[in-house]
Amino acid sequence: MEAVRHIKIVLDVLKPREIPVYHLATSLAELENVQQVTVDVIEVDVKTETVKLTVEGTNLDINDVLRHLEETGCSVRSIDSVAVKKG
Repeated sequence: MEAVRHIKIVLDVLKPREIPVYHLATSLAELENVQQVTVDVIEVDVKTETVKLTVEGTNLDINDVLRHLEETGCSVRSIDSVAVKKG
């Protein structure tokens, strides 16, 4: 049986405004097997921003991504999309 690898996840995330989106994207890109990160700001409030976060790679560890977001003060509201690949 071929292994299934996560290659893309799309998350709805609430992040503190004091964390710049470029910092969040860069720090996520440093995780193992992450090749590309896209952050789209959806809504801005006084203390928070709602962002659509897309993480792509060769064999993503979703738990690593979720743990990293939690450690940076972000709250994952939902996992909106997941792409996997065999082989």
